[in-house]
Amino acid sequence: MPNVKTAISIEKPVFEQMDILAKNLNVSRSRLFTMAAREFIQRHNNIELLKLINEAYEDTTETEPMVTMMHSKHYGMVKDQW
Repeated sequence: MPNVKTAISIEKPVFEQMDILAKNLNVSRSRLFTMAAREFIQRHNNIELLKLINEAYEDTTETEPMVTMMHSKHYGMVKDQW
């Protein structure tokens, strides 16, 4: 996959923390920023998925055992991704 070079402005304390973390993980700052962006995007996608799942259940009653079970399973699938 081709790379795109970009310039961004970030707060100095965040940059310093990213620089330290990159050194501790033995990766470049560019790689670390890419990893962070991917994780943020995945979290956002998971939140959107959970919203869609919840919308799908809006017309069902909470007292249905299957709905209750599916709510907890779906939440369990995405809760650690946030």
